[in-house]
Amino acid sequence: MDRRTVMAGLLIGAAGSTQAAAQTASPPARRLAEQFVATLNAHDIDAFAALFSDAYVNHQTSAAAPPPAAGATPKQGTVAFFAGRLKGMPDLSVAIEALVASEDKVAASFVYSGTHQGVYLGVPPTGKKLRFTSCDIFRVSDGLIAEHWGMGDIAGALAQMKG
Repeated sequence: MDRRTVMAGLLIGAAGSTQAAAQTASPPARRLAEQFVATLNAHDIDAFAALFSDAYVNHQTSAAAPPPAAGATPKQGTVAFFAGRLKGMPDLSVAIEALVASEDKVAASFVYSGTHQGVYLGVPPTGKKLRFTSCDIFRVSDGLIAEHWGMGDIAGALAQMKG
């Protein structure tokens, strides 16, 4: 089962229970996912960093979300990773493909696209257009991203750069 099928099932299942909620203000978690995209699209790494709690916990450690460097917090590691993504693709654009939100959690499928114009994931610039996705779950506390679980298609990005 692919991630789009899973996300579609979540959306369909949530549709009935969120119909009344759709008529009210967006849940804080939804707004935070939208801000996540907006800060990356604005290439504003300081505003991006401000979305994360200082007590942020990243449950994903992989090539898509490497552990922070020695002495760095998970928040600093995540911000550094995305700063590197912005340097590697200075025209980076991010969109939300699908999203399900409650008061304190949001699951989203993000689509990233940009031109590989700087070193990214250790690969020198190729000038190639890249498009890759990630599926992420954020837990929100006090209006900030407090926890993250997810998976990103870094293998797909690497294949596009090297292919």
